[in-house]
Amino acid sequence: MSEIQAGSKVILHFSITLEDGTVAEDSFGGEPLEFIMGDGSLNEGLELGLYGMQAGEEETLTMTPDQTFGFHDPDNIHDMPSSDFDQEILLEEGVIIGFTTPAGDEVPGMIKQVGADVVKVDFNHPLAGHELVYRVKIMSVG
Repeated sequence: MSEIQAGSKVILHFSITLEDGTVAEDSFGGEPLEFIMGDGSLNEGLELGLYGMQAGEEETLTMTPDQTFGFHDPDNIHDMPSSDFDQEILLEEGVIIGFTTPAGDEVPGMIKQVGADVVKVDFNHPLAGHELVYRVKIMSVG
């Protein structure tokens, strides 16, 4: 039976739970995730926790922010003129909008506050700063 190693094709089910018990993501009721170890699909901390696992194994991994999406960085919160936003976009707290960087990359930003002239946007990953509990079930390793 093969073990997960660099370059392995892995199919797994997973769930991500926050420290307060909130489930952030869960594939157990749907399609499993399929990826190649090292292709960037998973954060490095979770990948490291999967090495050596085999098909059929289940594991629960608790990870700190430095092992997953990092800590919340106040420098990633920006004030933007409300005139920069398309009139069709609903600007209210908690809405996540896709932004294009000068390099052409797409990044999500969450609306933190809406003022008359300024919108405060948080570009931190939504899971930054959280201890996360991953539950994984390895379906196959190739």
